[in-house]
This record gives sequence, structure tokens and C-alpha cells, in this order.
Amino acid sequence: MRHIIIDTNVLISFVTARNPEQQSFVTPIFVDAAKAVIDVICPDHVLAEFVYVMDRIYGVSRKDISAMMRDFIAMPGVRIVSEFSYDLLFQLWPGRIAEYGDAVIAATAKGVKGAVVATFDKKLIAALKTLNIPLHIWQQ
Repeated sequence: MRHIIIDTNVLISFVTARNPEQQSFVTPIFVDAAKAVIDVICPDHVLAEFVYVMDRIYGVSRKDISAMMRDFIAMPGVRIVSEFSYDLLFQLWPGRIAEYGDAVIAATAKGVKGAVVATFDKKLIAALKTLNIPLHIWQQ
């Protein structure tokens, strides 16, 4: 089974029309997660960032955000994780990876054998490449 660690921008691109091309790329991930064909790994901080962005940036009601999160978490192929190596996190952040949340994703990826990271964040992509952390290849 494939293991895909998602960044916040992947989840936001799925539920919004902010970028139709990104939405078309991420949709197969969530369709496969709903069928339990893949293992979508979501660090718990991604959920916190998702709530913040949907509430503060997009103005979505908290009730609707809550419903979206419940639906996402209920997918059989979704796994919320909160465990990663803090030693590794502090080796990465803030020196090699400037953003704390991005360092959490990298530390999580290092702890899951065979995992790839799905993100549209160019700075994170560059950092992951220097760390030899595999990236999800986007296909429509």
C-alpha cells in the first residue's frame, strides 16, 4: 500500500476551487483514501493549519470546517498522526527547514518507511529534495 503524507495546501486545494489544476491533481488521492486503496497520512498540525486557513483566510464557518474535518477523518484510508522524532525535528528546524510545520512533515516522512510527501509548496519541495525525502508525483 502506498503511504502519502499530505501538506496543508493539499487538503485546502481539495476542498476549495482556489486552483482548479491543483484540485484535479489532489482529487485522486482522496478518492483512493475513501476506498482505502492508499494510506493518507495527515500530521495533526495539518488539521490545525487547515482550520486556521479555512476560518481566517476563506471565511468558512466553523461548523462547516468541522463537518469537512469529520468527513476527511472518517475516510478509511486516512490516518492522523502526531508522533515523529523531536530530535530530528530540531535537527531540521529552523536551520534546514525554515517553517516549523514543514519540518514536522519532513520529520514525519523520515519516520514512515516508503512514504512520499504530497505538497505544492516550492520551498518545502526544495528542502525535501535536499533531505532525499521522496515526493508524490502528480498525475491527472
